[in-house]
Amino acid sequence: MDLSALADFNLVAGHGGFGRAARASGRPKATLSRRVSDLEASLGTRLIERGGHSLRLTVAGALLHARTAPLLSEIAEVGASVGGGLDQPRGRLRVSAPLLLSDTQLGRVAATFVRAYPEVDLEIRSDDRFVDPVDEDFDVVIRVNPKPDERLVGRCVLRDEQWLVSEPGAVLPEPLDDRDVVDLPSVVRSLPRPGGTWCVHDGRDRRSYRPVPVLHLSSLPTLRDAVVAGAGAALLPRLLVGDDVAAGRLACWGWLEGAPTELWALYTSRRLVSPKVRAFVAFLADALAIPGGPTPS
Repeated sequence: MDLSALADFNLVAGHGGFGRAARASGRPKATLSRRVSDLEASLGTRLIERGGHSLRLTVAGALLHARTAPLLSEIAEVGASVGGGLDQPRGRLRVSAPLLLSDTQLGRVAATFVRAYPEVDLEIRSDDRFVDPVDEDFDVVIRVNPKPDERLVGRCVLRDEQWLVSEPGAVLPEPLDDRDVVDLPSVVRSLPRPGGTWCVHDGRDRRSYRPVPVLHLSSLPTLRDAVVAGAGAALLPRLLVGDDVAAGRLACWGWLEGAPTELWALYTSRRLVSPKVRAFVAFLADALAIPGGPTPS
């Protein structure tokens, strides 16, 4: 396969047309068209549907673009790094992150990161669905409690606890002893429905509560707002409510027993870790470090 022709094909596919690619690159449109035709002839298949008002890739063309564009971009990045310093973070960096982390933390983190590394073109996509970093061309995917995946390696950037919180001044029912379970009016996630018992520690005592839903909400920030407004108690991530507890908007009654929730920044094991990925993961871990501990009421 002619890599030069492949690069021209990806240029056209990436810009969405021969005219746009020609204007962006300063190369003749006819030259790009001929180069793509030569590539199609060498592969024995059509890559682009001609004749429409907008560029349409064939199935083969879409597959070729998805699989080779990131590789060519990485080759170009390596070339730039060799020419300008191997350890300097630079180039496009695409990150996929959960909605809650994006809504509460990543705006601040991203703004500080690009000031520290102005040669990195950072793009963060917020999505709670499963994202495949290889097929969808992401450099870093951030996942909550990820399952083992031999294609991915990475670093745990946060271990977060679930705090039992309520409005300040609320009085929670007291279990008679460690084995007693008492009903607790609670604001809960719509899905999954709450089940079982909330066993919490406050650093001294262990208490067990049975959540009795008074309100079902799907969004964690919305759930937090309902607790602040006095709707009931809730289990919420420390990352979300830590500032509210510190400011006195919420009271913390303890943290949930068991292993903390882990947040991992993952990247593909098939590639050498680039300076931009190393820099971002280390920066994120430092930014998410939470000093101190819970402050139960």
